[in-house]
Amino acid sequence: MPNVGKREKWLSILKFWSPQYWPTWLLIGFMKLVSYLPFSLQMKFGKLLGYMTFYLAKSRRHICEVNLKLCYPELRNEELHNLVKKTFISNGIGLVETAIVWHRDPNEFKSKLTVSGLENLKGAVADGRGVLLICAHFTTLEIGGFLLSLFQKMDVTYRPFKNCLFDHAMLKGRSRHYPSVIDRKDIRSALKSLKKGNVIWYAPDQDYGPKHSVFVPFFGVSAATITATARIADFNNSAVIFFSHYRKDDDSGYELRFSKKLENYPTGESKADASIINKLIEKAIRERPEQYLWLHRRFKTQAAGKSARPY
Repeated sequence: MPNVGKREKWLSILKFWSPQYWPTWLLIGFMKLVSYLPFSLQMKFGKLLGYMTFYLAKSRRHICEVNLKLCYPELRNEELHNLVKKTFISNGIGLVETAIVWHRDPNEFKSKLTVSGLENLKGAVADGRGVLLICAHFTTLEIGGFLLSLFQKMDVTYRPFKNCLFDHAMLKGRSRHYPSVIDRKDIRSALKSLKKGNVIWYAPDQDYGPKHSVFVPFFGVSAATITATARIADFNNSAVIFFSHYRKDDDSGYELRFSKKLENYPTGESKADASIINKLIEKAIRERPEQYLWLHRRFKTQAAGKSARPY
């Protein structure tokens, strides 16, 4: 039996050397190379990537434009165009930061970090009932968790990639910094982690379809919002803290912020609970709108059906 296990392991490794994965290997190697560039060059290269994708990724640019028109209807055409471009630039930098996260030590970047409210997180951890650390899909998502690992161990949730090799690389990169990387659908493992008193890093701001979602406002627009956040927090009466992570305006470093423990959450009413989380996320986005992942089809699911999709 041990020999069978070894054979299966080698077969799973060898499959990644088939021609279909060669472009992925090139990408992974390139990411490792970029991760060791000087920080100032990394920021410049990230901006270049952002400019390139702004002009080349037309479908994603369309999604970004639609999202921003819905959420910031007051923007004039020129303002909208500039914000879309800044969003793509921020996404380009975020790709470079992902390479950093997968290959570097967070201690190397500690001098570039400003932290506020860490005592809120530490106090909640000390209560021993686990902490649900709510965040949003900013372009600083990877680097934010990477830097937080300097101060607090935590488990993270993720959405698997269809490309098995890239998914493997992502898991390997993230596992360097987190004790456990949990599939977002594996609620049972998340609950077990909270039961042990751990911190769970959780981003509930994307559109995951109508199942287990309610329709509540996000920037004044009805959006399918998952209800699992409240259920997870209620399981062990765990503290809920909002985690904001930003790239500094001059690209010299990063800011991490931790809110106070949410009071009277969950309320027991699914729409009210989902609205509370959406309002927190919206407030965080308004501080640095260009750093949010507007390239995601946040309003894909509509109560009126597919015909009502804005994309």
